[in-house]
Amino acid sequence: MEKQTTVPASYPLTANALRSACNQTSNRDPVVDYDQGTVERVARSLRDRELLRIVWVDIGRRTLKYHQLLDERLELQEDERALITVLLLRGAQAPGELKTRTERLHKFADRTEVEACLQRMAKRPEPLVRELERRAGQHDRRWIHLLGPVPEEEAAAVAVETVDRDAVIADGAEARDDRVRSSYDAVARAYADQLADELDELPFETWLLDRVIAHANGRPVVEVGSGPGHVTAYLAARGADATGIDLSPEMVAEARRRFPDGKYEVGDLRRLGRPLTSSGWAAVLGWYSLIHLAASELPDAIAALTRPLDPGGWLVLALHAGAEVRHVDEFFGQQVNLDCVLYDPAQVVAVVEAAGLVDVEWYLRGPITTRNETTRRLYVLARTRS
Repeated sequence: MEKQTTVPASYPLTANALRSACNQTSNRDPVVDYDQGTVERVARSLRDRELLRIVWVDIGRRTLKYHQLLDERLELQEDERALITVLLLRGAQAPGELKTRTERLHKFADRTEVEACLQRMAKRPEPLVRELERRAGQHDRRWIHLLGPVPEEEAAAVAVETVDRDAVIADGAEARDDRVRSSYDAVARAYADQLADELDELPFETWLLDRVIAHANGRPVVEVGSGPGHVTAYLAARGADATGIDLSPEMVAEARRRFPDGKYEVGDLRRLGRPLTSSGWAAVLGWYSLIHLAASELPDAIAALTRPLDPGGWLVLALHAGAEVRHVDEFFGQQVNLDCVLYDPAQVVAVVEAAGLVDVEWYLRGPITTRNETTRRLYVLARTRS
């Protein structure tokens, strides 16, 4: 069902393609390793239950291929089909997770649409899904499919630490943006004083930035969410044609004051344009600039950062890794109102891949306690197709 939508040119699936799809390591929980005999035996069983059709396709030579019939048998609408597919692939999940993971299958406008679809399937004469009770350590209620024996205990064990990453926009994205802007405006001077030379203590980060500089080779690069400008300044000092963009006017003013030769602008990463001097950016850096976005916003944000890249251009992201939303009400001695979203690395990588980026690398490092860090750090690098 997944491959029928995401790679229609390769569908129906050959026996080898079906096995590869089953044993895929991303967007699967649990990850499995079925041999060819097992896959073909189960396919025959599904055929006997009229859930799968085996067809012969003549493309120079006759090839046996497999076509699923589950959506026809259950008379699934497109949105129902997407949710059932992801529940089969990943087990019990919360509505926010389902919205993010169905992006390539069906575009839900918001979490409310996901919940309405789940309720519709749950109210069928023969229910297809069921909502689980919230358990200790969980921040949201999860849903399971009812197409097979999935005990509640097993479903609940899939991920004890479930978090509603859409809670940060409970009162709307604009209200969240206002909180982020005003909070960073309030701390701009103290933030810069504290972090302007932080790269001196971060060898991994400078290694990654040096790779970006070498890749750009003098072509334009942009850092979205540039804060007090020190990362953009590092790139520029080593030969990159670097621009910094930030949502906070005070952060941009601070960057211009500290690095007067640099290029800094007020702007929104979700509306990133192309450079004036080139057809596209050689690299776009989202250096801790996505940490206040809800999970449902992540696909559109990454797509917005990808669109103005040159062919072969790099997207480089830095985030906090984890399964929680942290609220901050005091930052550098100032009263603020910030929510910081910690992301599952697999979730971020899946969104990056869904945006069409390739050669995805990701790195996870532990907190540096001497810097009073309390989160693991996630770095993702990917490129557009040449």
